[in-house]
This record gives sequence, C-alpha cells and structure tokens, in this order.
Amino acid sequence: MRVFAVSALALCGAVLGQSSVDSYVATESPIAKAGLLANIGPSGALASGASAGVVIASPSTVNPDYLYTWVRDSSLVFKELIDEFTTGKDTTLLGQIKNFIAAESTLQQTSNPSGSVSTGGLGEPKFNIDLTAFTGAWGRPQRDGPALRSTAMITYANWLLTNTSSSSEVLSDLWPIIKLDLDYVANNWNQSTFDLWEELDYSSFWTTAVQHRSLRQGATLATKLGQNATLYTAQANNALCFLQSYWNPTGGYMTSNTGGGRSGIDANTALASIHTFDPEAGCDAATFQPCSDKALSSLKVYVDSFRSIYAINDGIASNAAVATGRYPEDVYQGGNPWYLTTAAVAEQLYDALIVWKAQGSLQVTETSLAFFKQFLSSVTTGTYKSSSSTFSTITAGVLAFAEDTLAIHAKYTPTNGSLAEQFSKSNGTPLSAFDLTWSYAAALTVFSARAGTVPASWGAKGLTVPSVCELGPPAPTVNVTFNVDATTQLGEDIYICGSIPQLQNWDPDTALIMSPANYPIWSITVAVPPDTDIQYKYIRKNNGVLEEWESDPNNEFTSPVSGTATLNDTWR
Repeated sequence: MRVFAVSALALCGAVLGQSSVDSYVATESPIAKAGLLANIGPSGALASGASAGVVIASPSTVNPDYLYTWVRDSSLVFKELIDEFTTGKDTTLLGQIKNFIAAESTLQQTSNPSGSVSTGGLGEPKFNIDLTAFTGAWGRPQRDGPALRSTAMITYANWLLTNTSSSSEVLSDLWPIIKLDLDYVANNWNQSTFDLWEELDYSSFWTTAVQHRSLRQGATLATKLGQNATLYTAQANNALCFLQSYWNPTGGYMTSNTGGGRSGIDANTALASIHTFDPEAGCDAATFQPCSDKALSSLKVYVDSFRSIYAINDGIASNAAVATGRYPEDVYQGGNPWYLTTAAVAEQLYDALIVWKAQGSLQVTETSLAFFKQFLSSVTTGTYKSSSSTFSTITAGVLAFAEDTLAIHAKYTPTNGSLAEQFSKSNGTPLSAFDLTWSYAAALTVFSARAGTVPASWGAKGLTVPSVCELGPPAPTVNVTFNVDATTQLGEDIYICGSIPQLQNWDPDTALIMSPANYPIWSITVAVPPDTDIQYKYIRKNNGVLEEWESDPNNEFTSPVSGTATLNDTWR
C-alpha cells in the first residue's frame, strides 16, 4: 500500500456533513481496530477458546451462532492487518501475522467434510475455533477462501522479500502454504461454489474475481521464487475471460451469481471491486476497477435496489446515499442493511476518486452515463480533464455521496462504536451477530480509502482478455453407483437427491431419475467428488410429481479417494 500526497477528501473541498464524518472516523477507527483484535485468539478479549491466529467471526453463539472461524473472513481480516504492518502503520502486528499463517497452515491439513488437503478440503468454508473440523451440514465448498488466503499471504511474502528474508527462506517457509491454495484455485476455479453469503451454489462473480487476482499475484510470486508459474498464468487468463460473462448489458450490472432465481443484483459486485482494486490499472473494466464504467453502473443499480425496501431509506432523494444490504431479495434475519455492505459503497467511490485525481481525468461512457447523471444531469459521454468544471462538479458530487454513505454508517453505529452484522431496516437498531469481525475490518478499509491510502498493484494493468475462454482442468471425480430395491406402481419412478451439487443439493424438483432396467432394483451412476462425506435419499414421483420421500434418517457414506463404489439400499 501507499498513501497519495492528496487524500480523497482534498479533491473537491468541503462537503456537507464532512466535519461529522471526520469526527466519526477519528472516534471509530481505534474502536474498530480494538474490536477486530478482540476477536483473534488466543489473547483477544472476546476470543476465549480460540487457538493462536484464529479469527472468530463473532462472539455471538445464539441466533446466529458465529463462534467459528471462516477462511474467507479470516483472510479478509488479515489482509487488512498485513497491509497495516507492511506499510508501517502498525509494526506491532508481526506476531499476529505469524500466528495466522501457522493456524491456516494447520487448517489446510485438517481433513473435513469437503475432503482432505489433496481431495478438496481446501474448499471447506469454516472450522471450529480450536482448529478442528466442523462436521455439521453447511454450504460447501466455498472456493473464495483459498484465493483470499493466498492473496493475504502473498502480500506478506512480497514484504519479506523486499525487507528481511532471502528468497530461499520465503520458498521454504511460506511458499508451500501459498502454493497449496494457488493449486486449489488453479484446478477448481471453474467449478460451482457456494457464494460468499453461503446460499447459492453456482458460479459467483465475487469468487471468480478474487480467484483471478490470486492467480495473477501467485504467478508473479512464483516467478520471483524461481517456480513454474505457467499453470497460474494460464488459468488467470481463463478466469479473466470468464469474468466478462457475468455482465448483464440490458440491466447494466454484473450478475453476481449464474443461477438461483434472483435478480443477481448483489453487494458481491461492490465488494469484488474494492477487494481487487489496483490503482495502476486505472478505470479498467475488464478487471472491474472501482472507477470503471461497468463497476459504476453496477454500483448505481445495486444502491437503487434498496431505496424502496428499507423504511430508514424513506424520503431520501433518488440521487442521494442510502443504507444497503446484501441483495434486495434477502430475508436472512429479516433482510436488513449490513454495516460492511454500506461501507463498501463508500469505499468504491473513494477508490474511484483517488484514481480520477491521479490520472487527471474521468470518462463518461454510455454504460456509466446514468451513474454520472446523478451528480450532473446535463453531462454527456466524453472524457473530462481535471481542469474542467464538469470534472469538479462530478467529483464533488461523488465525494458528497461517499461521505453521506459513511454518515449513514455512523448514524446507525451505537454510541459505544460496536459494529454488529446488520442494522434494522425499520429503525436502524443493530441486529444479528454482534461485534462482527468483518464489520470492523470493513470500517478500517473504508477509512483508509477515505484517507487516500491504496494497495500496491497486483498486476491488473494492461491485461488483455483472451478471445476464447478455456475452462481449465476439471475437478477430479469418482463414479458411485446407487442401487435401491423399491417396488412401484404404474406411473411411479424412483429418484435420488442429496447433499452435493451432483445430487442436486436436496432439490426434489431436479432430483435424478433412476433406471428400472433390473427392476425392482433402481440404479444410477453419478460422478461425485472423491473422499467426500455425502448424504442422500431416494424419492418417489408419480408421473413426475413428488409423491413420497424415503423415511429418515438420511443415507450417508464417504466417497472413495479413487476408483469406484457401489451402494446397495432398500427403500424405507
């Protein structure tokens, strides 16, 4: 990271409410930092029982129970702490960083329901805080974790190479951990994944974006260390190509997930933009930089989707800041605004302002025109230099919008500065998990962006999108034959569904029909992930209409590491 000589706030002069936001940032910054550190074991005040280097998501144990460690959340938290350490902002964090690396190395080797270290276990989203596997039902795999973890560690590795260690030390101590994650990303980026909200199992824009970044950075580090970067570079190109397919030109936004029956309007796009921000890439749309036309258009569509569904947004002008949540169809915990998603809106705008200032101009395209018209209704497409009144008017308006968004964040932060997961859409009262570590990390990153602090380049500048996308090597599978002895009536068929995507994630509507070729034995062979705990049931349909589920409990088995398997069951 580095700090520009001129912060975002210096771009346009004073704005309405700036002094109150200044006061909030000054007050909340140390509270957010302390709140974040309190949730890290073993000595964090709220992290009792957590092993060294383990980040608890929240101390909340009831409605919801978040007393676990998520690979995604932990990696985002330590990316912020590593940035603070490597820029000299907080030189006391080295011990925490070393603990984090040791803890994550242990988790990599911990077999879990997603598999072992070599058979998919790196896609496991969460663990117990004592570094043991969480074995309950969950949305797995989640493939963003290895990408985010490797990104955080690569930043630290680059600092070590520059400041303290020889390449041989990094190669022996840190590279093996990073390589495990990079290899997982390179071999699995094209597979379906539960999204960052752990609800939909499709391809996710957020996940593809952070995977692309990790592969780019990984290839650069591998080259520095004299390692083979060919696979990482090739798969980064493929991921970048695939990233373009999420764009919805009619709606003017990136579709966050490729399925799931929702609009695809989601905070995942703003979060992807700020977490793949590369100030040297300018306003590149291919990598969805914060000031790119596609990122700005997506941001407007996303923010606008919350204007009419939260009571606390009532009466706010159509071109003014509002509280935002995960996605407009959200019903989790009642479907409310989140602190971290609201902060992400402001952060994307601060990042955009920094780049416009650095390059001395901004560009309005047909794609971004609606975004810019919020701040100057008469603006037309074109490039506007920093010396123009159009540039001044627009950047002042964007800054005011960012400040007002942060003012909303401040308004609904309680007087003690604690940050929960959500705040009520009706009255702004904090809701859901309290002291959410990611909320604290998101506050720190938006405050840094507001101050003009930006990350070091990760290699997004000057990339060319391949003309043909190649999806890369398929994930390994093993064939499992399911046989069930079941008598049926005319018109009835037997189907199977279960706990993994290959068995339709328990969806009876898309359950797999079985063959009665050896009636009364119904059979089907399915390619499933190796070394994976799988639950399943048989169901009966009459002329395609669900008639009956097999009785409890679920059938359960662990797929073989290699080869094939046959399961012989009797209908219950």
